[in-house]
Amino acid sequence: MLVRHLASVVVLLMAGAVCAPTAQADPIVEHVNLGDSFSAGSGVLPLAAGAPLGCLRSERNFARIVADERGYQLEDVSCGGASTEDFYSRQHPDTPPQFDALSDSTDLVTLMIGGNDSDVFAGAISSCVSAALRSPGADSPCADEYGTRFEDTITSRTYPAIRQALGDIERRAPRARVVVVGYQWLLPPTIGCAPQMPVAPGDVPYLRSLQRTLNTSIASAAAETDTTFVDMSVVSEGHDGCQAVGTRWAEPLVFSDQFVPLHPNAAGEAAMAAEVENALAS
Repeated sequence: MLVRHLASVVVLLMAGAVCAPTAQADPIVEHVNLGDSFSAGSGVLPLAAGAPLGCLRSERNFARIVADERGYQLEDVSCGGASTEDFYSRQHPDTPPQFDALSDSTDLVTLMIGGNDSDVFAGAISSCVSAALRSPGADSPCADEYGTRFEDTITSRTYPAIRQALGDIERRAPRARVVVVGYQWLLPPTIGCAPQMPVAPGDVPYLRSLQRTLNTSIASAAAETDTTFVDMSVVSEGHDGCQAVGTRWAEPLVFSDQFVPLHPNAAGEAAMAAEVENALAS
């Protein structure tokens, strides 16, 4: 009797298992990462397999960390040296326009962009280093020579280019959430660290102000296009390239621990990933 009863129970359980609805698999989230060397993680090893060598795209950039942790399907087309122009045209012979990766099925777009537009931010750093070398002992030779030229370029050219690009992302990927990340601090607020960051003392706050203007422009463009802006300025304070190894999130120009200086290191990319995840959760 007991065996017969147990057999009946087993049959009923098996029938229930057969009739029970099958669990639905989680929908695939299509994630596209765009942008420049900060977005690509240029300098952070290992390099991503199969990526164009000229892009110096890292396997551990912030977008890849986010996609790995969340199980997203990532198409990463970020590329070192990219400007907003490279969203629309080839940056290298083997790199299609970055916007080619966008489609109606894209669910999430992450990006960092603007630092290379008009060569203004990278150009300002180079100009300030050169000014310090030309005028040893001068307090602010770069600010004295260039004044508001760099900030004016960001306001008049970089900001509208970023705003246009964010609007075009919305049109090309209409269902996607778009997250643009601001640039983390490369220099401390006032006191520099020559020779690691070889700029004159008075040009340290000058370059900080320029970076603040760039981030403000990105934030404004995001606000006008319903784009989520991830502000790295607060969390990256005290983690600039003048700090000690293990504390800094960006590498200095001289004595860098990675082959691309003045860029986020692995800790910096991980910090950006954490802030992006916080934004996605809100």
